[in-house]
Amino acid sequence: MPFFSIIIPVFNKERFVAKTLKSVLSQSFIDFEIIIINDGSTDKSEAEILAITDERILYFLKENKGVAVARNLGIGIASADYICFLDADDFWDSNFLATMNHYIQKLPNEKVFAAAIEIETGKKTFPARYSFDKKNDFEIVNFFEASQTEAVLWTSAVCIHKDVFKKVGVFDEQLKVSEDTDLWIRIGLQYQVVFIWQILARYVFDKKSISRSRNYIFEDAFFEKYKSGEKQNPALKKYMDLNRFSSAIKCNLTGRWEYSKEIYSEIDLKNLTWKKRILLELPPITLKPLIWFQRFLANIGLGTSVFR
Repeated sequence: MPFFSIIIPVFNKERFVAKTLKSVLSQSFIDFEIIIINDGSTDKSEAEILAITDERILYFLKENKGVAVARNLGIGIASADYICFLDADDFWDSNFLATMNHYIQKLPNEKVFAAAIEIETGKKTFPARYSFDKKNDFEIVNFFEASQTEAVLWTSAVCIHKDVFKKVGVFDEQLKVSEDTDLWIRIGLQYQVVFIWQILARYVFDKKSISRSRNYIFEDAFFEKYKSGEKQNPALKKYMDLNRFSSAIKCNLTGRWEYSKEIYSEIDLKNLTWKKRILLELPPITLKPLIWFQRFLANIGLGTSVFR
């Protein structure tokens, strides 16, 4: 049985998937299996995958049903105790698995591990910014308190013991844009996170991502899940209000004003900075150029996203 199972969902990533796979096959720690779930790609992703041969690769082709279904299929197939995810356009440092193994051995009672990331844009690659100070090589943190800017759990930089999924469940297949955040919340309610400050993964910023496009989907069911829990958990409430802010801005930009007003009414404004409060009040004609400028700054590695 391998020590790690690595789940890679693929949908139309022919430009990236070979490089992503090679970043796994170049790991200094070699005791792993790679589970590739081709989620009905219509480009040349399959050819790129099949051109790479390694006995540790398990390849599955399925009808397109979304990334949550693909990842859950991988979790069901995984034979290792520790599961990692890697999106097909992201990359790992060659010591990603070795570092995870080091902290697993060092902290055998912990179940959830995560590493710092860097962000690659069209202009620059720069480290993500986190909302807490570095005191050691790693910190054991509360997910909600530690995720006020960049979330400490990010899909391509986590390592999770399979027992966690038995306790909190897997990805919600009904959600299309919030499926990862939803899982991190359920994990954060039950487990602390071992956050490793070493940058071990690279996120490739895609300005065409569904969460940034005109096709943004507001998922009310995601917020409804946690309304009751927020009343007893101030850290969860603040985290959810940051997500409400992001959704309200996106609905505003895409002309879904009724949704935006509904979301706004649920936010405790004390949980937002003054800048975010102002942005919520702006009309789209004023908001759009400000968002464009903020994205421009993010693209060149300056500032932080107004969405968090």
